[in-house]
Amino acid sequence: MPKFCSWLSSELLLWLLLDLAISQRVCLALKTAQHRFLNPLTSITKILMKTVLIVEDDLINARVFSKILSKRGGLGVKHTENVEEVIKIAQSGEADLILMDVSLSRSVYQGKSVDGIKITQMLKSDPRTANLPVILVTAHAMEGDRENFLKQSGADGYISKPVVDHQQFVDQIITLLPTDKD
Repeated sequence: MPKFCSWLSSELLLWLLLDLAISQRVCLALKTAQHRFLNPLTSITKILMKTVLIVEDDLINARVFSKILSKRGGLGVKHTENVEEVIKIAQSGEADLILMDVSLSRSVYQGKSVDGIKITQMLKSDPRTANLPVILVTAHAMEGDRENFLKQSGADGYISKPVVDHQQFVDQIITLLPTDKD
């Protein structure tokens, strides 16, 4: 290695590679991996080209979640509150993880009003979608709500609103993203 390169640390080399990356998504994935994981090169594949389906009836919350996940996490994002569309996206493999609002005020399935708990139960009982990670998101943050909602729904995680720590929010989601080997 030439002498002028000997002072370069591996972290600086990682940032130089980051600057050379073509895609903004690759840049965000590298940056997130460098900050949060021990092996950034392995972690890039976990983040890169993954899509989170946001099932949320509040458009402002959906936009905030979408912006955090795409800008800070480098993730692709889809949004719907239509139950048939949620099931279709889940069954087709278009989403790698679902962020599910517990209280969906306008969601109807087969003529009946359903909430995020019921939709999660339906997804978890279908062999085609049972392994798709679902994280419940709710403003219900009373003592016992977390355990109760997780037990009722079969969901894989729980996040209470409002989301204050954006990086922790992204980290919780990335942790549950399946790897390509899963």
